[in-house]
Amino acid sequence: MKRMDEMEMAINLTSIKWAWFYTVLFLFTWTILDYVKQGDFNTPAFLLLMTQNLIFLAISQYLKWKLGKDEK
Repeated sequence: MKRMDEMEMAINLTSIKWAWFYTVLFLFTWTILDYVKQGDFNTPAFLLLMTQNLIFLAISQYLKWKLGKDEK
């Protein structure tokens, strides 16, 4: 398997970001609609939404820390 060049990596990263944004928007909308209709949160969708964002933020912070440490 060949390695991706910079353009392919940029395209894949952009695609992943848009897919993540869609998933967050969809789960948020689903959670709000369930709350309006039923009066309580849809626990699985809400849990997935929160854990996905926590993992995203944690990995982002770790990679920024790791890259910053490697540059020194």
